Amino acid sequence: KDANGQLLQDGDSVVLIKDLKVKGASGVLKSGTKVKGIRVIEPEAGHNIACRIDGFGAMNLKSEYVKKV
Repeated sequence: KDANGQLLQDGDSVVLIKDLKVKGASGVLKSGTKVKGIRVIEPEAGHNIACRIDGFGAMNLKSEYVKKV
């Protein structure tokens, strides 16, 4: 589920609702960043969305920091 309680499925597009620091990178993912084609995975240290973000590459996100578009 996303921050609003909507169910997420593979292939959905989401938007970040909070600025997120990225470990190992000098940048920050800004709120409002759109992420296309997510993949829902089994929770791995709390991260349950696998995705690819332009400028940062592949990463995992927590569903509580995104909302469905």
